[in-house]
Amino acid sequence: LKKIRMNKIQSAKMSNFRWVICALLFIATTINYMDRQVLSLTWKDFIAPEFHWTDDDYGTITGLFSIFYAIANLFAGKFIDWMGTKKGYLIAILVWSTGAVMHAGCGWVAMRIEGYDSIEALRLVQAGSSAAVAIATISVWLFLSCRLILAVGEAGNFPAAIKVTAEYFPKKDRAFSTSIFNSGASVGALAAPATIPLLARAWGWEMAFIIIGILGYIWMGFWLWLYEKPAKSKHVNKSELCYIEQDSNFSSMEQIEKKDENEHTISFMKCFSYKQTWSFIVGKFMTDGVWWFFLFWAPAYFSDQYGYKSDSTMGISLVFTLYAICTILSIGGGYLPTYFVDKKGMNPYIGRMRAMLIFACFPVLGLFAQPLGAYSPWWPAIIIGLLGAGHQAWSANLYSTIGDMFPKSTIATITGIGAMAGGVSSFMINKGSGMLFTYAEAQGASFSFMGFEGKPAGYMIVFCICAVAYLIGWSIMKLLVPKYKPIVLE
Repeated sequence: LKKIRMNKIQSAKMSNFRWVICALLFIATTINYMDRQVLSLTWKDFIAPEFHWTDDDYGTITGLFSIFYAIANLFAGKFIDWMGTKKGYLIAILVWSTGAVMHAGCGWVAMRIEGYDSIEALRLVQAGSSAAVAIATISVWLFLSCRLILAVGEAGNFPAAIKVTAEYFPKKDRAFSTSIFNSGASVGALAAPATIPLLARAWGWEMAFIIIGILGYIWMGFWLWLYEKPAKSKHVNKSELCYIEQDSNFSSMEQIEKKDENEHTISFMKCFSYKQTWSFIVGKFMTDGVWWFFLFWAPAYFSDQYGYKSDSTMGISLVFTLYAICTILSIGGGYLPTYFVDKKGMNPYIGRMRAMLIFACFPVLGLFAQPLGAYSPWWPAIIIGLLGAGHQAWSANLYSTIGDMFPKSTIATITGIGAMAGGVSSFMINKGSGMLFTYAEAQGASFSFMGFEGKPAGYMIVFCICAVAYLIGWSIMKLLVPKYKPIVLE
């Protein structure tokens, strides 16, 4: 009777509500990255002149944001596992949206603390003077305070989203669904240059933070309305639930519905005893900093190297093209493991690692960005776009390895631990880049690397590091976990 019942369920027309949930994750990730991008698209041409920032000041802000994000991720995953995806995700986006909006008040507070009558008075202070240094210092601390709140909230996005993906999709579809919602990072970065500089030019950089921040509050309403776990959702029928739970060995729907309630958890410290955890940590540490470098520095790169400000037509077009390439190509990368599984008969983990090796080769193209930039700025825009597409496809598959190896009850915790490692690498590359660029610019022709001088030499050094990071990361992951080995708890 049970077999007959399951056959009837499987033959019934399947609802597809899991894709609605995937769309919500995509939108949340898009908002997440737009909130993160407002500063990178406004600091060079709008904020720095008011507060007298150097590249090193900006590197300090982006670097410490990465550390805040890293530390928050260490606890965010455990918080999501404890609170549950519905409440946990809701709290996360509430916190980061509030932090995003708060950036708008930094100028006014700095003006009051330093005793000036207007923002314009801050701008007119002589560059390099003690007053300018004081303004830069206090404004950096104010922005860091807001970035701390933003980082704490944003740390919850990926642990929650990966956990939801594991709840709503079978293993063979997780990389594809993850690549879809993860493409929100590219779409957010794509929409940001087309909107944020124009908002900043029309109404001031403060309104850019406010308008983008408000989007998160709107998303919260849809999440409250639509999300429930598959077994409890009125939008998921029995056929779809059976499809979602196809990886389980349960023979009845009653047992499927009780699975999450009875599943064992892994203690936080115990997670570090598994090679699978360290494999994920290495994958994130070696590669996340690369993505964050281009996310935070691409607009400044085109401004510094080619003179195209972030609100100029050419500046917007270059950054938009970069992320358009990244967005379009990255989604297909999530489908590649499904092809390996369905067409080549590989298990999900082997197919995923095969795909990740292919994507690890994309960043090698970064070695040619700076040399070809001598002919046209479109070359680095295209090459960095391809590099970003490789990263996003890599990242979607890397996240999915957690679901391959760990029980659902621990997925958010492992995601948070890995994201912490990624945040540390982001701090290192962003703070290091800010220091390097400031130093290289000051040294001028006396600082050279591979035929480039001054700040262009600094960019070339960072591009070389980014080019090899993925292949090194993949090799270490393969050494740690050479074959499919899921964690089995008694």
